[in-house]
Amino acid sequence: MKKILISIALLAGITLTGCNDSFLDKTPVTDLTEENAFTSYANFQSFMWPCYEMFTNTTIATSTRSNGWGVGGQYEGDVDANYFNNRSSSGFNEFAYQTVGNVASGNGWNFSSFIRRINIMLSHIDGSSMTQEEKDHWRAVGYFFHSFWYMELINRFGDVPWVDQVLTEESEATYGPRVERTIVADYVLERLQWAEEHIGDFSTQDGNNAIDQDCVRAALSRFTLREGTWRKYHGLSGYEAYLEECVRVSEELMLDYPELYTGTDSQPGAGYGEMWTTEDLGGVPGIILYKEYVSGINAVQGGCYLEHTSSQSIEVNQNTVDLYLMKNGLPIHNPESGYYGDRTMYDTFRDRDPRLYHTVIPPYRVEAGGADTPEENPNADWGYTSDPVEREYIDIMGANYSRSNPGIGMKRLPVQNWSASLVTEIPRLGEGGAYLQCRSGYYLWKLYCNWEENFNNGSLNVADKPIFKIEEVLLNYAEAMCELGRFTQDAADRSINKLRDRAEVARMTVAQINDSFDPDRPYYYPEGNTAGVQVPALLWEIRRERIIELLGEGFGFYDVRRWRMAPWFINQAPRGIWVTKEYATANNRTLYNESTGFSDGASGSMTEGYLYLFNDPVAEGNGWLDKYYLYQVPTDEILLNPDITQNPGW
Repeated sequence: MKKILISIALLAGITLTGCNDSFLDKTPVTDLTEENAFTSYANFQSFMWPCYEMFTNTTIATSTRSNGWGVGGQYEGDVDANYFNNRSSSGFNEFAYQTVGNVASGNGWNFSSFIRRINIMLSHIDGSSMTQEEKDHWRAVGYFFHSFWYMELINRFGDVPWVDQVLTEESEATYGPRVERTIVADYVLERLQWAEEHIGDFSTQDGNNAIDQDCVRAALSRFTLREGTWRKYHGLSGYEAYLEECVRVSEELMLDYPELYTGTDSQPGAGYGEMWTTEDLGGVPGIILYKEYVSGINAVQGGCYLEHTSSQSIEVNQNTVDLYLMKNGLPIHNPESGYYGDRTMYDTFRDRDPRLYHTVIPPYRVEAGGADTPEENPNADWGYTSDPVEREYIDIMGANYSRSNPGIGMKRLPVQNWSASLVTEIPRLGEGGAYLQCRSGYYLWKLYCNWEENFNNGSLNVADKPIFKIEEVLLNYAEAMCELGRFTQDAADRSINKLRDRAEVARMTVAQINDSFDPDRPYYYPEGNTAGVQVPALLWEIRRERIIELLGEGFGFYDVRRWRMAPWFINQAPRGIWVTKEYATANNRTLYNESTGFSDGASGSMTEGYLYLFNDPVAEGNGWLDKYYLYQVPTDEILLNPDITQNPGW
């Protein structure tokens, strides 16, 4: 397969239907006989292409979704983790404020669709006319997709039914109980390892952008880290074996993908940003699998387009901005960091990790029609102001002087909306109704790109999107090595420092990281321990690197739950930029009172402070509940099958 097309018709003549009276669908009805529908390699190939839709499925937070509003969009996993927040005044975190409602159906409890299709395919392999190598290949592909979906089921529900056959009314599994998480995880691990060994090289038949050994290894790297750390911090046995497997398979990929993408623009850390905005990821270093834009077929709505419009509803808060290191590699709370403070947005951004500039629009101000135009283009329709500070980040990111659409460069300043209209200043406060507004002052533009054709309110996003990439693997390796007590300087140089080098941030020196390196280190919360335990210094720096590198890619809620750090992240009240009360009032905003956890109000005594976004959830009497570590099993499933039990607390 040359391209991953997200809306592919089913194999001609075959329809898949099932009963609706059970949590598991039954044997499908087929128009063609199963004997003649699955004979050749091409039959299996056509039948399995729809499984690639798993990579855009809204159940999986790391999927490359078709929209970017937050709910159901690419950012949702990081919104749930409280890395981001909804700009609406009613867009508070549902886990922080305990507004998660009971569910009767859905909630990710899905053993039909993908699982059913995969099991049908697997059941016909032995009876096909394919060679043994071809049979092994398609069994491996089936095991990959089956495992990838089960990774999500395990993460959501813990114990789940194990369905590895085409079900009938008489099948024991149809009304069977949930199987222990550790058993199901071991099944998944076994299948992925078998797939890694037997998938073979069928790139000539399938194309260069299809499931292959490297994809299997990338899934193994993700799964083994996730399961190993879940077991460690949630009191389950056998975590060491999973972490060792993560190290093994990650090292295999690190050998195959020794280089990172450095981009084509001249900006600091350009490759980091361009990974999500380039029109062609084919042959790009470090890309293992990607969703490809195809003109007229896979014209992707959302993402970049939304970030140019008034429809973008996701913003970054002060807590997340504070996680970014200085360029010298020190956290802002380290007394030697040189941090300029947060009393202006210009100070907050100065000398910070350039990945911040590719994630949040830096501050600037220009004059529409001003006389002091950029030297590169004296005919530009904007000019610099008389204050040199207001062009500080334009000089770093490069001037967007043409404002054609598509524009010049990736993330140049000043920014423009979808119609190439000029945005004269950032921050730009507002709750809605105008493009590039936000309540916090920190406008998220992870996917934003001037290269893309988003003019005339069109919904075209021509960028390819990564599905698996080596950056995640490097971070998986680093974290697994640290959890095993083997993270040395050599391990840092092989992983974290490769990311630092591209971002133009000072390299990590393991010997320098001690308890005083970041005095503001966060806490994790073992079961029954509400006071929490401070995260070891080295482990926190590795986790910090993961958060920053993967921010906006949906990993957040998976991570904070497996680390048992959800209370630390999610119980924090999101805050906006530091401003004067006069500035806040002029923009119909109020200040956040840190002593009360509520807004200071229009008549409050504060003269300056962080912009108020939401109340402190703990001060409200809310906050994270341990039951949220696992999702609720839909109540309809328990009514249909009394052997299905509910997760604790629900």
